Amino acid sequence: MATIYYDKDADKTRLDGKRVGIMGYGSQGHAHALNLRDNGVDVVVGLQAASKSREKAEAEGLRVTSAAEVAKESDVIMVLVPDTVQGALYKEAIEPSIDSSKTLMFAHGFNIHYKEIVPPPDVDVSMIAPKAPGHRMREVFVGGSGVPSLVAIHQDPSGNALANALAYGWGVGSMRAGIVATTFKEETETDLFGEQTVLCGGVSNLVKTAFETLVEAGYQPEIAYFEVCHELKLIVDLMYEGGLKYMRYSISETAEYGDYSRGPRVIDDHVRATMKQVLTEIQDGTFAREWIAENHEGQPRFKAMREADANHEIEEVGERLREMMSFLKQTK
Repeated sequence: MATIYYDKDADKTRLDGKRVGIMGYGSQGHAHALNLRDNGVDVVVGLQAASKSREKAEAEGLRVTSAAEVAKESDVIMVLVPDTVQGALYKEAIEPSIDSSKTLMFAHGFNIHYKEIVPPPDVDVSMIAPKAPGHRMREVFVGGSGVPSLVAIHQDPSGNALANALAYGWGVGSMRAGIVATTFKEETETDLFGEQTVLCGGVSNLVKTAFETLVEAGYQPEIAYFEVCHELKLIVDLMYEGGLKYMRYSISETAEYGDYSRGPRVIDDHVRATMKQVLTEIQDGTFAREWIAENHEGQPRFKAMREADANHEIEEVGERLREMMSFLKQTK
């Protein structure tokens, strides 16, 4: 059984008199900064001078300065910029000021686990990783609750890294829901695996392949879109609320029988073997080396794949159909 921490396990006084520097003000950054601020924590935000987020942060009453200045003056430094720029940010802005008096924190373990960032051994390095997008994290906090998080310790020379991380978890509201103990290795590898095989790569390619199969068989693209893409949210929402059992309770017996009898033929042993290979590539660093090299080269293959998928027929059909749905929030 996993170890889970709640409010009673947090010593929030560990943040008293401490300044927390939030690097970045995107989806996660804004939620961390505002939740901490609302819980009485001294927060400063590190952004580039030309950042479009500067005005948003300042409009919330937060103090904004350069990343280098934040690293210099903060006791706790939480890195919440994208994985692809964390290494450069650390080298340029954080490393010159990092010492044993500071705690270095992350919300995802990629750069630590794959050694793109290697902090000095006398620095506490920890993680609080909320299991929700930033806007949801903020919305739930304002409503008086919190989203679950993960906590992990990479380095603990002070002996207080866990206690300090849990205090931070209290500050962003996650102790209200529960914080699950993990490791940088486990968080990083399972996160990448989930994204690649189910949440992003698996689902998007399952949807596209099903759409193409129906269209190639002569069915209308609009009908195909409704059946394999639009209705996916209904099923995922049921799973989210009550797991697979509740989803199956809520659908028709025809759909449930098709689930049991045909699902394993689609997601078969070949898919399982491929998933194991994907996991191996995550575990042995193959994916990380590939992605790091891709970024060093200016992302040519990544941008080509992005453009190709953006021009897929399902995107054109979906855009037209979503215009019929006034209840949807229109996104561009």
